[in-house]
Amino acid sequence: MTNPRIPYEMANQRKPLPPPDGKPLIVHLVVNVEHWRFDAAMPRKIITAPHGAESVPDIPNYSWAEYGMRAGMPRILELFADRGVPASTSINAGVIDAYPACADAMLEAGWEFIGHGMHQKSMQGEDDEAGLIQAALDRLEAFTGVKTRGWLSPGLKETLDTPDILKAAGVDYVCDWVVDDLPTWMTTAHGPLIAMPYNLEINDSIIYAIEKHASPEMYRRMTDTVAAFAQELESNARVLAIGLHPHLIGVPHRIGYLERMLDDLLARDDTVFMTGSQIADWFVAVDQSGDAA
Repeated sequence: MTNPRIPYEMANQRKPLPPPDGKPLIVHLVVNVEHWRFDAAMPRKIITAPHGAESVPDIPNYSWAEYGMRAGMPRILELFADRGVPASTSINAGVIDAYPACADAMLEAGWEFIGHGMHQKSMQGEDDEAGLIQAALDRLEAFTGVKTRGWLSPGLKETLDTPDILKAAGVDYVCDWVVDDLPTWMTTAHGPLIAMPYNLEINDSIIYAIEKHASPEMYRRMTDTVAAFAQELESNARVLAIGLHPHLIGVPHRIGYLERMLDDLLARDDTVFMTGSQIADWFVAVDQSGDAA
C-alpha cells in the first residue's frame, strides 16, 4: 500500500511557491510542552531501574521531564523574547492545569498553541480518539480564546482515522507527516488537510534522548541542513522546522547552542520566522490545488 493520504511527488518537481516577503527559508520553532503524569509510566526514560524493576511512581524520569517545565521553559521563553521570534507550542492540554504559570507565560508571549493530546500518551491506545481530540481542542480554545488550528499527535502516532477526525473537528494542519520540506495537501473524508513540515532530524528528542549525541550536535545539524538548502532555495522555498523540548534543549549545557542557532538564522537576509498558522495561511494563498483534493 502506498501513502493513502498524500500523493507521491518528488520535491524538485513541485511547482515553485512565491516565498513570504521574498524570504524562502521559513523557520518554524515548535516547543513541545507536555504533561507527563506522575501516576503513570513515563513516555520516555533517561535512566532504567535497577535490575529492570520498573515501577510507578518513576521519580528520576518524572523529575527529568519536570526540570524542563521548571527551569528549561524560562530559558526558552527568555531566549525567544529577547530575539523577538515567533514560536508555536505543541502542548498537551493537561499542561494548562498541571503547569498554569507556564501556560500563562506562553500565552502572554504570543505563542501559537498546537493541539498535542491531553497528556503525553499515544492516541493509538485510546478507546475514543475523536472524543480525546475534541476535548483537547476545546480545552485549548477555552484557555487561549482562539480556535486551535494545528495538531501534532503525541509521539506523532496516529490511527488510520486521525486525519479524518482532525479535519472534522476543524483543524487546518497536522505536523505528523514528515514527508516534505514544504506543506502538502492530504486527503481526508471531510476535505483537504495540510500536512505541515515537522522534523525528526533537527529535533532534540531524537538527537539527545534517542540517539544520545553530545550537546553540539543540534547546532551542527542545523548548520549542515541550511547549507544543503542554500542551492534548493533558488528554485523553491523550504520550511525549517525545529522540534524542541524544555527538558532537553533547556538544560544549561545545551541552551547556548539553541541561542547560536537562532542568531545564525537571524543574521540571514533570506529567512523569516513564522508560526504554524502563518505558514498554513501562506501555503493556502500560493497553492490552491487543495481545492481539488
